[in-house]
Amino acid sequence: MTTVLEAELLVHLDQQINSARQLLKLVLAQGGAIRERDTEAVLARLADIQSEMVRRNGLEQERTSLLQRAGVALGMPATNVTLERLCSLITPGAASAAMQRSAELRGLLAEIAREHGINRALMRQELTFLSHLTRLIGQEAEPGYSPPNGARPNAAPAPSTYRALDLQA
Repeated sequence: MTTVLEAELLVHLDQQINSARQLLKLVLAQGGAIRERDTEAVLARLADIQSEMVRRNGLEQERTSLLQRAGVALGMPATNVTLERLCSLITPGAASAAMQRSAELRGLLAEIAREHGINRALMRQELTFLSHLTRLIGQEAEPGYSPPNGARPNAAPAPSTYRALDLQA
């Protein structure tokens, strides 16, 4: 059981790391597309990210299965199995490799979360700017803006009391 569990754990962590690297690559590419305002590339990267997330869902199911088997071996529920507890079931060399891979995976996931947060902020900024332009083109009032004297936003502007050239003699 130990060698099987050991091999499955290390292979699983390698698959998780490879998936996380691919996801980070896609999130970074999406950020570049957002900055370049390349709508088609943004949407293509979004589709790629969704495909990778489907793959990651499968990896999470494998992780759950691995934790359940470890829980049985440890005599505890899978929800209580930690990497440290799981490492008590495998050789010290494999345990060290598993801890290193787990740390690498956590670092990749933190970087993905950070870059995704940046992408979300960039998209929000772009959409806010687009909304502003749309209101300007449509001559709609900005939200929270009320013109002076109750003027309607689409009404002709009141004549200015200042004259640039006074042609009257």
